Amino acid sequence: MKKTFKYRLLANPQVFYKADYWLDLCRRLYNTALEQRITIYRQNKGSISCYSQIKQLPELKAAFPEYRETGSQVLQEVLERLDKAYASFFRRVKSGDKPGFPRFKGRNRYDSFTLKQAGWKLDGRYLTIRNIGRFKLRLSRPIEGDIKTVTIRRASTGKWYVCFSCDNVSEKPLPKTGKDIGIDVGCESFLTTSEGMKVENPRFFKKSQDMLTMRQQRLSHRVKGSNRRKKARVMVAKAHEKVYNQRRDFHFKIANQLLRYYDTIFIEGMESWNSWRSLNRSMRDVAWFGFFNILRDKAEEAGRLIVEVPAKDTSQLCSQCGARVPKDLSIRVHSCPSCGLTIDRDFNSALNILGSGRPFGTHAPIPRIPAL
Repeated sequence: MKKTFKYRLLANPQVFYKADYWLDLCRRLYNTALEQRITIYRQNKGSISCYSQIKQLPELKAAFPEYRETGSQVLQEVLERLDKAYASFFRRVKSGDKPGFPRFKGRNRYDSFTLKQAGWKLDGRYLTIRNIGRFKLRLSRPIEGDIKTVTIRRASTGKWYVCFSCDNVSEKPLPKTGKDIGIDVGCESFLTTSEGMKVENPRFFKKSQDMLTMRQQRLSHRVKGSNRRKKARVMVAKAHEKVYNQRRDFHFKIANQLLRYYDTIFIEGMESWNSWRSLNRSMRDVAWFGFFNILRDKAEEAGRLIVEVPAKDTSQLCSQCGARVPKDLSIRVHSCPSCGLTIDRDFNSALNILGSGRPFGTHAPIPRIPAL
């Protein structure tokens, strides 16, 4: 199993300055390689491969001495990153999506570089990178498996992190419980289970909106290019980072709680949401996609099963008799005229999700449906 371990980096200002300098060199190489590809296409409708650009790196180092101290694998990874951006562009063109041609990177849009087999050394909680220096890791948990790549990243708040991408990480299966459950996500409550349990939506962004508004207004009043504007931008980034960390911590706790008690979890498929742009502010705040990604990753490690079922009509069908009961989002109670069932709308959806996914999971007894 593959897994990534992320840690905060600590070091003296000189080490961070060198790391920041490497980032700038990588960004300039990315932009130069992109410009080369565009120029070749405009001149003769031709192209240049990633491998051909990598072969030109010795000439680059000879012409620009500042690149000599930068690791060769780091520079190669920059060109591979550009090649992936081109591959994604052509894939979107073929599929009919919005293409999104690779763009030139400004200083705030290129924030990481990657080392592979060479150029780094890990000794306990200390990471040494050749020609940069030594970092101290906040080693909150041990690194497992075989380290394949080491990525150094600068966050928008100015903090530095390292990500170890590891292979052959052993699974940690949880004991079997013989239970399965269906969950329905929403904005009113974060999720509702097929057993009737509700988890309230914490609304972290909404709670921090006043502070964010104040800091964004302060940023807009600063003169562009000034040090005070840079400080104000960092304060806005820190506010967003706090909301992100709160939401992610909440998602991990809920996912761990579900996986501890259930062998199979049925969730609704989100294929109908083609883009995050179709989500409103409340939907982005609750972050369903992020929660489901965490739930899948944790389930793989724990040996649990996550089954997606079609989300169509889960809230419109009666979970007891199967009759269709149309209702808009403002109606929060499911009341079936055929069988007389009256229950919470989200609870009814969770029961339908469980019933749709049951052939793929376990066959525990259907839960009793309490009336309102």
